[in-house]
Amino acid sequence: MPFTEICIYQVKPQKTEEFETLMSEAKAFLEKQEGLLMIRFVKRGYHIDMEQIKEGLPPKKITRIVKSVKYMLYWEFDTKENYGLAQKNLYDSYWKSIEKCLIVPHDKYLGEVLF
Repeated sequence: MPFTEICIYQVKPQKTEEFETLMSEAKAFLEKQEGLLMIRFVKRGYHIDMEQIKEGLPPKKITRIVKSVKYMLYWEFDTKENYGLAQKNLYDSYWKSIEKCLIVPHDKYLGEVLF
């Protein structure tokens, strides 16, 4: 059963370029990890409210930064064990540089894929 992590990063506004460069390098590194099935990196750029949902309208572009710029990393592995090894490899290589760009430690949501 595939194992997944969704990671939420809150990046300091003045560190977004540095963070995106680091994550681009890290993505190339992570794509080589054993058992990796999928990886996606997303920058939050839109929001949607209930009125837009009810009317079937598209989301609105975010036009200002309040406290941080949010990013999401989604990656999926064939096993928890390969996920754990990839985490160690990330920790040993890019982790400290990534953490320096954040306003708070990142959030991790872990679980097995249901469908």
